[in-house]
Amino acid sequence: MRFEIMRLDDVDGTAVDSTVVDAASVNGIVRQAAAVSQRIYIRPAENAAS
Repeated sequence: MRFEIMRLDDVDGTAVDSTVVDAASVNGIVRQAAAVSQRIYIRPAENAAS
């Protein structure tokens, strides 16, 4: 399964950029974001094709 991860602006919460990753990568990205107090939004990617 693939997920879209969006980095959010600290002030207004709008998406600054996004990337699509596989499920195995999500945990590492969440840990990195938490380490620097970065706001992210994760959702299933619309096109699940690999």
